[in-house]
Amino acid sequence: MKTVSTYFDKVAIGLSLACAVHCLLLPVALVVLPALAASTFSDERFHQWMLLAVLPTSLIALTMGCRRHRRLSVLAMGLPGLAILTLTAFFGHDLLGESGEKIVSLLGASLIACGHLRNRTLCKSCSAYSDACLK
Repeated sequence: MKTVSTYFDKVAIGLSLACAVHCLLLPVALVVLPALAASTFSDERFHQWMLLAVLPTSLIALTMGCRRHRRLSVLAMGLPGLAILTLTAFFGHDLLGESGEKIVSLLGASLIACGHLRNRTLCKSCSAYSDACLK
């Protein structure tokens, strides 16, 4: 049975992948398609708008999963990733430069994705062994 937490985990993993693709492919796309340079995809506000989707989705999925499987290691991966993404979205370009911002953003997105993958695995094992997990 699919849980709401599993749904949010999948959405959050997809958002993390979208972030990684954005960071890795945008420089190439800007060179190949100069019209993108004027779009919102190259704007710093894009990262802040993405946070509006990433933060609630990740927080809901991770907290619901942790309530179920009671493994705080999931939060130990996901929360630092969320903090890294948040700080990078607001201060990364000024403090780290463009390349540093991309590297640190990828690190944050990777931590979030790993936390969600672990959360999903633990929630699936709870479904298989419901007596070992809190319902």
